Amino acid sequence: MPAWLADLRDTRFQPFVDYSKQFLFLESLLLFAFELGSRRQIDYDLREMEGAMLENLNRLAEAKQQSLPVHDTVEHLLVHHMGVDPVVNVQTLMVKELIRNKVLDRCRTLKYWLMIAIDGTGYASFKKRHCPRCLRFETPDGIRYRHHMLEAKIAGPGGLAISIASEMIENPEGFTEDDYEKSKQDCELKAFMRLARKLHEHFPGQPFCLLADSILACGPAITTCKQNSWKYVFTFKRGRTPALWDEFKSLQAQSPQNSRHRESDGTKFHYQWVSGLHFDDSNGRHHEFNALQVHERTKGKSTTFAWITNLPLDKDTVIPIAEQGGHGRWIIENQGFNYQKNSGLNMEHAYSHHPDGLKIFCTLLQIAHMIMQLTIKGSPLKKLAQRYGRKTAVHLFGSLRNIPKFLLDCFRYYRIPDAAFDPDAARHFQLRLDTS
Repeated sequence: MPAWLADLRDTRFQPFVDYSKQFLFLESLLLFAFELGSRRQIDYDLREMEGAMLENLNRLAEAKQQSLPVHDTVEHLLVHHMGVDPVVNVQTLMVKELIRNKVLDRCRTLKYWLMIAIDGTGYASFKKRHCPRCLRFETPDGIRYRHHMLEAKIAGPGGLAISIASEMIENPEGFTEDDYEKSKQDCELKAFMRLARKLHEHFPGQPFCLLADSILACGPAITTCKQNSWKYVFTFKRGRTPALWDEFKSLQAQSPQNSRHRESDGTKFHYQWVSGLHFDDSNGRHHEFNALQVHERTKGKSTTFAWITNLPLDKDTVIPIAEQGGHGRWIIENQGFNYQKNSGLNMEHAYSHHPDGLKIFCTLLQIAHMIMQLTIKGSPLKKLAQRYGRKTAVHLFGSLRNIPKFLLDCFRYYRIPDAAFDPDAARHFQLRLDTS
């Protein structure tokens, strides 16, 4: 991390610089790691001058600052002198390091494909048009202008949801009010094509398996996966491709041998699949893939799910594909967006009103959430919890929301020990994720 931060762009006139870029960058990360909820809280929750906050930040940033900056200083560097790309690059380097060190190997299905959940969400909303890139929506409360993004998160067992890349769903620069009426706005499918290029560029040759809803169950997305040698598990709905759905049901009735039953915790599962479905998209491209349907029955209630995939389907693979692939997509919504919006991360709060500032702070939020997930689900905190007779860190501290509070208190009143900065000790440190 120190080497990555040292390489960050900084266009400030250096003789007049009071705070180093490393110091300000790390302070912006702590804004989210401590779940302060707004940028202004930096001026209050991080200004404990008689405690250890300044010393700890100096040691982490390898700096010698004499005071803590105000929140506007942080935004000024990030927005006007650093920009979006260097911040995104830090996120990418962190993910590459985790993949290279095999920390995320349990997030793979069939022991090979790294599961990447794709989904869109809003992260800022305004009553008035915020900038030319705003999306416009009609709501029961009137017209709203919003900023949305398409997220790619590594979906792992135990609710792990680590952001790997983001693509903003936004209109082009110069988009006017009149254009809302006569031009089609940006959408998830267009954003996916850009996100796919970003994933291919940042992680070339990485064996990904993309998990997404039925919006991506179409020719362009399937073609993109084929071109990048990616696997996919996309939600399959009749309303999206009615002719293909009818063909699937017809072939399903003719293939009774392609089924499997199991029962777990009082729920009965019935898996049915068809291999070799053929589909011609609107551009005349031919595709061949497989389809899987699962009927789940519990307490008298029955639910059905279906997906298309280019992973092989048989009695041994249908369960991991359905559980890690099909149902794994829910992680991005439940453990990803829901936590980021309803916790102190406060994702829908506008941490900056500058268009680039919105993107930068949203990326910083994803980086901090990654660090906190590794902290909470990592083996060191699990060992600490067991020392006090608790099963996990969440049991030890009472709830997920309590952990950032304890961390903030530690930074305020507890000097990080010298051993934590020993490079020889760090070289032998291994992080094992608790995915139970």
